[in-house]
Amino acid sequence: MSADVSIGEGGRHLTAHPLRAAILGEVHARPFTAIETPRRILHFAFDTSGGRAAADQTALAAFCERRGLAAPKSSDRQHRVTFGGTVMRWEQHSEFTTYTWELPSAAQPPFHPPAAMLATPMTELPQPGPLLVALDVDLVQDGALKTPPEKLFDRASLAVAENSDGQALFATDFQTDPGGFVRVLIVDRGLGAERAGALVQRVIELETYRTLALLGLPEAQRLSPSINTIERRLAEITEEMRGTSVLTDNHRLLDELTALAAELEAGATASLFRFGASRAYNEIVHLRLQTIGERKVGGLPTWSSFLARRMAPAMRTCITIEERQANLSRKLARTANLLRTRVDVELEQQNRDLLTSMNERTRLQLRLQATVEGLSVAAITYYVVGLFGYIVKGAHDAGFIHVEPAFVIAGFVPVAALAIWGLVRHIRRSHFSGEH
Repeated sequence: MSADVSIGEGGRHLTAHPLRAAILGEVHARPFTAIETPRRILHFAFDTSGGRAAADQTALAAFCERRGLAAPKSSDRQHRVTFGGTVMRWEQHSEFTTYTWELPSAAQPPFHPPAAMLATPMTELPQPGPLLVALDVDLVQDGALKTPPEKLFDRASLAVAENSDGQALFATDFQTDPGGFVRVLIVDRGLGAERAGALVQRVIELETYRTLALLGLPEAQRLSPSINTIERRLAEITEEMRGTSVLTDNHRLLDELTALAAELEAGATASLFRFGASRAYNEIVHLRLQTIGERKVGGLPTWSSFLARRMAPAMRTCITIEERQANLSRKLARTANLLRTRVDVELEQQNRDLLTSMNERTRLQLRLQATVEGLSVAAITYYVVGLFGYIVKGAHDAGFIHVEPAFVIAGFVPVAALAIWGLVRHIRRSHFSGEH
């Protein structure tokens, strides 16, 4: 379908956004199909997450080609074919794929023959993935129904309602029959083919999305013990923090907090999609019920009241686990920051003590250096004066000096000491200036 727009007499084309065609097509995706009463509808939903969706589409294309039917294109997400008196509708969603088979129905008691005997066409296709939904919908005329719903279903979990104008009655007990199918009875009181098709599709979507929404409950039950353990250990660590001041203990507690945070985030990341999907599917269930517009039948519970009583606690559990994960993550972060601050303060205190110790050692080294420097001046002066004495005595013996050598040597001592001291200071200053 072209999404470009032509305007003016010359038919000038306005280039469309690349996604315009897909957006316009989405509004018309999955249209209601007219269904004549009576009819038997078998609906299956399979988990095709990962790479299973592409393999399923390939298998469906081969199935259609073997029977000379139009095969779905690689870009198709819905496909409908008719062969004989059977209609098959295929729909591919983000994480699941559905097959809906519309079969002729003879004038027989509801749900006869059993769905397992009618599901032969489904066995001709490879199973796309793990089965999520198997639904058996029997659409019957009001006058042909001889058995009341109370006799067809388990009375303890029976849910019955009429649509908004009373033109249809639909009933189920949400339990599986011996073949594994959940059975739904729809009584047509004058719907017409188009409204019957719309009601059937909404009922099918109700059961499909109800099942998908509840996939979050096992995930919540799996995570609950871990969250309980982390909450308990966090309380213990917080209590330990009040009584510990040793750096090694604080490091140990910080390492344990980090491990707890990693465990919690791993669980939260793994369940993020599942809990989000459960909320979305649960919202779709409520929207479908509102669209149907239920009316009570006698004293029996409607689908809305039954699901509110049975499904709402499960969804509340998922939401609670998700909220506990978020709250616990914030608490772990605050506790870890507090403990990290304490460790940093203790490290700063240790560093300050170390610097003080280093300053004291440096001061002692300077004192030692000054002492060694003084001794060095005295030692060098002693050797220089000694050498000078040999020169003076030699000069005196040779007659070059007529003064007593002892007086000359004595007068040379302070001169030599000052000169050597000045030289040592000059050398030391040169070293310091070179370091800077």
